[in-house]
Amino acid sequence: MTPLSRLTPATIDVLRVLLDDGAAVWGMLVIKRTGRPAGSVYPILERLENAGWATSSWEPDTDRSGPRRRLYALTSDGGEAARSAVARFETRAEPATRASRATRPGRPARVARFTPAGARA
Repeated sequence: MTPLSRLTPATIDVLRVLLDDGAAVWGMLVIKRTGRPAGSVYPILERLENAGWATSSWEPDTDRSGPRRRLYALTSDGGEAARSAVARFETRAEPATRASRATRPGRPARVARFTPAGARA
């Protein structure tokens, strides 16, 4: 298994879905649960598979109409790495969450205004 070179918020969202489900999940369900576009989710799934974090397979032929679905699941090592990556990401996001709680609801945070040189404030 290869470590991922980058862990974006979108990658963390995909990992959460794969961890939460515990079983093989089809790509469109990952898209629906993350709220991310297919153009982001499928490259992430491919990157996870190439790195050995996940595997994919075609669903067996069923009586369901429509094309077969591609199912994705974390490998055992990928599951451990995903849990660790999500935990690290949440730990880093914690200070930002605390800072946003510090602002009162309904009031935007103060933003510095840009004043051109020579203009009166």
